[in-house]
Amino acid sequence: MILGFLIPFAYLIGSISSAIIVCQIMGLPNPREQGSGNPGATNVMRIGGKKAAAITFFGDFLKGLLPVLVAKFIGAPSILLALVGIAAFIGHLYPVFFGFKGGKGVATSAGVLLGFDVLIGGAFMLTWLSIYKLGKISSLAALTASTLAPVYAWFLTEDVVLTFATLIMTGFLLWRHESNIRRLLAREER
Repeated sequence: MILGFLIPFAYLIGSISSAIIVCQIMGLPNPREQGSGNPGATNVMRIGGKKAAAITFFGDFLKGLLPVLVAKFIGAPSILLALVGIAAFIGHLYPVFFGFKGGKGVATSAGVLLGFDVLIGGAFMLTWLSIYKLGKISSLAALTASTLAPVYAWFLTEDVVLTFATLIMTGFLLWRHESNIRRLLAREER
């Protein structure tokens, strides 16, 4: 019975917009109306600084991690674990509480991946950090880490279901970063 509530629970947790809440609490402009218009940590950094961005990242990360950990704690099978992670991620992209207009999903996917397996999540975050340190372009770091995430999932767990779930999140991340990809190819990305 409890297992049946995990997917909608994960979606609702994912639908909580850390960026909008942090900006409201800190007296900052609505991130959907300032900067890039994206309610995510990178845009919050542009409009509110590192502290606001760090809190936003942590909130988005936790809403991916916690539902997966709850599912693991209850003993959910791999398929349900994957669906819970995807639900939290989709909640971030299409939040019911904010008109289905959410962020791009990098921090939330990092939380989901860490929940799936510490090594997958760690490899994802290490890749993001390494690429960011080299190029100082957040979107490039996110795209690289996301593209490699299914490879990490397969080689580190050999779990077909979790690898496929990771691949689905990667597809959404690439799609949500379409404008960033165009700017990167044109060498116009900030």
